[in-house]
Amino acid sequence: MTAFKNQVVWITGASSGIGEALAYACAKEGSKLVLSARRVSALQRVKAACQLADDQVLIVPLDLAEHDAMQAKVEQVMQHFGRIDHLINNAGISQRSLLKDTEFAVFKKLIDVDYLGTVALTKAVLPIFMEQQSGHFSVVTSLMGKFASPLRSGYCGAKHALHGFFDALRMEHHDDRIKVTLICPGFIQTNVSMNALTGDGSAQQTMDQATGKGIPVDRCAQKIIRGIKANRHEVIVARKEKLGVYLKRFFPRLLHEFVRKSDVT
Repeated sequence: MTAFKNQVVWITGASSGIGEALAYACAKEGSKLVLSARRVSALQRVKAACQLADDQVLIVPLDLAEHDAMQAKVEQVMQHFGRIDHLINNAGISQRSLLKDTEFAVFKKLIDVDYLGTVALTKAVLPIFMEQQSGHFSVVTSLMGKFASPLRSGYCGAKHALHGFFDALRMEHHDDRIKVTLICPGFIQTNVSMNALTGDGSAQQTMDQATGKGIPVDRCAQKIIRGIKANRHEVIVARKEKLGVYLKRFFPRLLHEFVRKSDVT
């Protein structure tokens, strides 16, 4: 099992939600942390709560939409720690709007942030993992990367794309001892629905009922850490909604009818 103690773990989207909970979990494991998100003040709060020595937690502000900035961010991390052992690609945005009501710019933003931003950062880190002959990419996608739901067409497209990209990366770099874990949360108690994009690109600013009643975020983080340690290819963190994965595989028409008739928010 992969240990986290004394390893450099870079977490994107670390200012809240799953990313914040992962930061605390990794701090307890004895990791050295790189915390990234757009909101520096929130990252400073998370850094303080990790209760690690100041030089053991590096804040690297990051906007996934700024693809050309990734190489400079990686160089900043390497200058501070000299290596990277784990990259946990967690940052992203969700969507709550019907396809017919969604402006094309919203689809583009979802791809630019959730897919291409993650790809850009991963590509920048990849040569370091290759030189080290070690490294672990973990990617927080979603159950929406395994099957789809109304109101999330662009989000589902971006998350499905991540699965294809990282499955290929795992195969291509097996001999470089590079590991990949895809993490598929269901409903987790975070602000993901509050920040989800509506058809015109504005935030929804309401909490989905299912999200509000989802798995506590600290428990989610614990399951993710266990899955990464075990080098699992996929980790599903969900309750009854994980049934959709098996229905999609064996009874896709049944899943279609079930989700289509559900009260989806």
